[in-house]
Amino acid sequence: MKKVKASRRRVRAKAKIAPKNVDEYLASAPEAARANLSKMRAAIRSAVPAEATETISYGIPAFKHKRVLVWFGGFAKHCSLFPTASVIETFKKELNDFTTSKGTIQFPNDKPVPAGLIKKLVKARAAQSESKRRG
Repeated sequence: MKKVKASRRRVRAKAKIAPKNVDEYLASAPEAARANLSKMRAAIRSAVPAEATETISYGIPAFKHKRVLVWFGGFAKHCSLFPTASVIETFKKELNDFTTSKGTIQFPNDKPVPAGLIKKLVKARAAQSESKRRG
């Protein structure tokens, strides 16, 4: 019985076509997440180096500058930012009001995304990435 269920899941997963770019991802995101995703995208864009590009990585949007700096995604009840575990650890006191895990911060869709905090997190991640490249 388990093999049949797993097989069905694989078929459904393959049937869902992965977005080719961030605009496609946003268009297919849950309605409740779209406005916050757009605001999150703008906040991230304003904080990454000017040369950074948007891409799809692991099926979700990401900003890349020599390597992926951050990922973000939208879900039915929240939008997530994936800035790496070390950035989350560095800002854990400022993130007390949000659900976090080792590498993810969740922002509820029923509240505006904190653009200033997102910019701060992304700038810290970009600086971290740059220092790793040099070191």
